[in-house]
Amino acid sequence: MREYLKYLKGDGVIWIITLLMLAFSLVSVYSFVPILVKIEGGTPFKYLFKHFIYIAIGLGIMYWIHKKDSKYIWQLSKFSFYVAVGLLLFTFFFGKEMNGAGRWIQVPFVGLTFQSSDFAKLALLIYVSRLLVQKKDQLKSWKDGFWPVILPVIVICGLIVKDNFSTAGILFAISLTLLFLGKVPLTKIFLTISSGIVLMGLVIGLHLAAPALNLLPRYSTWENRIMNRMDNDEDNVLANAQAMNAELGIYHGSIFGQGVGDGKLKEYTPEAYADFYYSSFVEEFGLVAAIVLMLLYLILLYRIIKIGLRAESMFETYTCLSIGILLLSQASVNMLVCTGIFPVTGQNMPLLAMGGSALIMTCVAIGIVQSIAYKQDKGNKEEESSNAFVSA
Repeated sequence: MREYLKYLKGDGVIWIITLLMLAFSLVSVYSFVPILVKIEGGTPFKYLFKHFIYIAIGLGIMYWIHKKDSKYIWQLSKFSFYVAVGLLLFTFFFGKEMNGAGRWIQVPFVGLTFQSSDFAKLALLIYVSRLLVQKKDQLKSWKDGFWPVILPVIVICGLIVKDNFSTAGILFAISLTLLFLGKVPLTKIFLTISSGIVLMGLVIGLHLAAPALNLLPRYSTWENRIMNRMDNDEDNVLANAQAMNAELGIYHGSIFGQGVGDGKLKEYTPEAYADFYYSSFVEEFGLVAAIVLMLLYLILLYRIIKIGLRAESMFETYTCLSIGILLLSQASVNMLVCTGIFPVTGQNMPLLAMGGSALIMTCVAIGIVQSIAYKQDKGNKEEESSNAFVSA
């Protein structure tokens, strides 16, 4: 392992966890796709090969990024934000619809799809990190400090919320957390939260009053998911079927699981390979493996935070912290949905769920963290060489 890690710069623990999860995802995805085979046809190997292609792309991008100086992240952050807005606008008007939501862009000629919000999440957090540094002495001013920082958050979340409320909500919460860490006055953060709640209430009211406008095309889906989660009526079993199957899968997993490929509930749980990944994982690998999985995510978060706190610039600190919180939030929501604590949402498990734009952007995010870690390592080695020269 050390022989191969010498070619990988940055934090070795993060590399090991990332590579282990990606390798394990090949096994789990192959095991969890029977429901997809039933719905869309094909064979498990077809989806395994597709997932492998996404992993190869993600690893290639991650390796390329981690060798680059982290200063380029700052330089590209504004451009990336505008690209994200453009992609979201394109998706808004011309997005490919799947499962009742127009979140995807069809990549020409290759037949693959890309979820623009996956790119927008990372682009926004990096851009906000840059703005917090640029406006650090003006954050008490609404006009010169706060509005320039919060406006990109409103734009991105506003474009995402129509088709993906959970992603918009999580991104908005992480952005506000970043603002808190950036020492934005609490009164401004609380006013932003209050205004957001009021604005969302007005939009929902307008949608209900004038349904012909179709302002929130997925409002009925959101309402049903929340009400079904609250409703324990036995007559509502059909509406709660996917959530109940997820909970039953966890129950059947017991301590050590049913074994690889031997899970049964995954064959009746939609998105068992993505949105309900944790349920399928526990069913086949058990409680012990589930605890190990949670520890791996916590270790990953700890290492990312450690890199962020050691960073030379506050921009790098904010970037690492926001990436760490984003990854853990997605994993946590997936677990909470599968255990029945949260209503059903569309958040999958980072590095483990079946590949796509989410997997690639997770690899990009980790590549950025490793780029910052590599920069720190080079600085430490130069300092040690300088000290050794002085001592000599």
